[in-house]
Amino acid sequence: MPQTVIPIWPGTSTFTSGSTPFGFYDADTLFASDADKSAKWCAQRLGYPIVNIELQAINFYTAFEEAVTEYSNQVNQFNIRDNMMNLQGSSTSNNMSQQLVSVNLDRIISLSSEYGVESGFGGKVTYKSASLQLQTGVQDYDLSSSLDLEGADIWSDIEIKRILHYAPPAISRYFDPFVGTGMGSQQMLEQFGWGSYSPGVSFMMMPIYADLLRLQAIEFNDQIRRSGYAFELHNNRLKIFPIPTADITLWMEYIVKADRANPFQSSGSSLVSDFSNASFDFIPYSNINDTGRRWIWQYMLAVAKEMLGQIRTKYATVPFPNGELTLNGGELLGQAAAEKEALVTQLRENLTATSRDAQLAKKQSEAEALQQQLNKIPIGIWIA
Repeated sequence: MPQTVIPIWPGTSTFTSGSTPFGFYDADTLFASDADKSAKWCAQRLGYPIVNIELQAINFYTAFEEAVTEYSNQVNQFNIRDNMMNLQGSSTSNNMSQQLVSVNLDRIISLSSEYGVESGFGGKVTYKSASLQLQTGVQDYDLSSSLDLEGADIWSDIEIKRILHYAPPAISRYFDPFVGTGMGSQQMLEQFGWGSYSPGVSFMMMPIYADLLRLQAIEFNDQIRRSGYAFELHNNRLKIFPIPTADITLWMEYIVKADRANPFQSSGSSLVSDFSNASFDFIPYSNINDTGRRWIWQYMLAVAKEMLGQIRTKYATVPFPNGELTLNGGELLGQAAAEKEALVTQLRENLTATSRDAQLAKKQSEAEALQQQLNKIPIGIWIA
């Protein structure tokens, strides 16, 4: 029965485009140059030429591509987590790998503006208006049958946000006791914007706070001694105070509930929404510094150990004259798993140490330490 021939590392290799499974970095000249070097380094680290290495060039190229991709993946994952608040809402067409992402308040302001919908300031919900014809002597109105709604079919679809029912401004009933006819005083009054509201033209004889107190007195008088302007809204029943003394038009503002409940109100669909579509592409190998490349080579060696361990586990023993050789497949698999985990942990710790929060905490610690040192420096006393 013929013996199984196990392919072994020949000692040299020549990288060409298409040698890796995905070809992410095949066009990168530095990746192509380091592919054969790293393959030779891994083989020698595994014991070549003292022992045969049951791997081929494509195995080492695959391990090299996986190592670069894993490094890129870990760095990109960290940057997405650290910058998600600043990335949301940006275009997905921009490659953000190795780009400086500036801090901005767009998402915070957008979230804050949504709360402004309830108070009538900001947000993406459109306020609509409707009118109600008030009749003389009629105080109660059924809005479900009286309102002409825009953008809604039934009363239950809308929410009234504001009813424009206010008392006449106090300034319209302001009469100054000092009435003059001087054109100079009239012109000065016009600069305050009060010239068209009152026959009084000699306001310059009194301080401003006296006018404000008089306006306040008029408003308090209306609230306490008269039926103040107000309303009650229960379900679709509106009660007007005081009872209308003339046929007038009452305006109100409302929103369509479906507009507020709509979560898809962005101006475009090609925007970063979450972790899944943040545009971080694979980092080119030539753009990675020496520290990163060293990590890649070590991870590549661990992947090569894993592949070699799987092969040697399948061929647990190799027969030879007068005996057989037991291979160390299980041992290589254990080493590979431990080394890969240690390398990923080390990289994540380094990335976490450079996060925005960590850098700010370090700067604060440095500032406090520097301040303590400066406080110990004697301060000179100057005598004039």
